[in-house]
Amino acid sequence: MLKGHVFKYGANVDTDVIIPARYLNVSDVQELARHCMVDIDKDFTHRVQPGDIIVAGANFGCGSSREHAPLAIKGAGVAVVVAHSFARIFFRNAINIGLPLLESAEAVDGINTNDELEVDLGSGKIRNITNGKEFIAKPYPPFMSELIETGGLVEYTKRRLAQGNNL
Repeated sequence: MLKGHVFKYGANVDTDVIIPARYLNVSDVQELARHCMVDIDKDFTHRVQPGDIIVAGANFGCGSSREHAPLAIKGAGVAVVVAHSFARIFFRNAINIGLPLLESAEAVDGINTNDELEVDLGSGKIRNITNGKEFIAKPYPPFMSELIETGGLVEYTKRRLAQGNNL
């Protein structure tokens, strides 16, 4: 069960806003995290706590295909992103690094900045502790759940190989 406070943003939050291009020469995840969301919310990196949650409108992560964007979010300690919808390449990049994403327009509409949420990735249940409302997002299929739980595609692959399992 994930639990954290909400940072809420609108629609079409693109990868240039999540991690501005001027920081793309950085490969260290913690350094990327220090610049996460800086162009849309200059106080984000000073206020975000491990386990906090980003909630956003439609098309979150649109723009370029840079992996830096989900890495910066995960590095900042964000536990999950809930949005109306995600840009497909961002969605895939996030899953590949083990950053969980949930799509639920109803949840986004029923959640405000600073609300406290509980999120159960296994069931897709999102509970707004602040106002008592509950929402359901489509849970991940088992394979994707395992990718996220192991920290992403690289860690998943390492684990499978170490166990002697074929990929």
